[in-house]
Amino acid sequence: MSKLRCHISISADGFVAGPNQSEAEPLGEGGEQLHDWVVSLAAWREPHGKQGGEVNESTPIMEESLENVGAGVMGRNMFGPPGGGDWGDGEWKGWWGDEPPFHYDVFIVTHHPREPVEMEGGTTFSFVTDGIETALQRAKESAGGQDVMLSGGAEIINQYLAAGLLDELDLHVVPVLLGGGARLFEDLGDAEVALEQVRAVDAPGVTHVKYRVSTA
Repeated sequence: MSKLRCHISISADGFVAGPNQSEAEPLGEGGEQLHDWVVSLAAWREPHGKQGGEVNESTPIMEESLENVGAGVMGRNMFGPPGGGDWGDGEWKGWWGDEPPFHYDVFIVTHHPREPVEMEGGTTFSFVTDGIETALQRAKESAGGQDVMLSGGAEIINQYLAAGLLDELDLHVVPVLLGGGARLFEDLGDAEVALEQVRAVDAPGVTHVKYRVSTA
């Protein structure tokens, strides 16, 4: 059965991006630190067309995150550009260049309609204006029985948590304090979210904690 999974790096004080996100600093002030552990890995560099890299305790975590994923969902804030709004001249196609690393269909939850954008390497961005449930339904249909990866950012993850639609959550906890920005587990309303810890793995510069998610 297809699951909705999420992998996200998070600071020790609960932020997945720093304050003042911009085109120059898409992860906000200090937010790049959250991904130092992963960008050095060979398992991350290879899918992004880069050579070399490290092999350490994070390697099997990274490899697992890529397995059995057939489609993705993300929020408009993650796709960008910062500030949202309508699509203007339509030139904005995400942060990832001409060949994004996803290689599957990605469904962007947004208030602003737009025609699908086909990219090199098998990634197509589709824009869903009628809610998170519809985005997930379309992603599961596209995934063909494989899992769906929820990429972020914080606001869309919190919405799926509050709706009881997220099945697994992998937090990559980085020992930095950002002091502000986009916070996870905020504005969940009356949802009673239960996290069942599956594992915790210490690795250089990060601790990986995997949870099964349920709601009352």
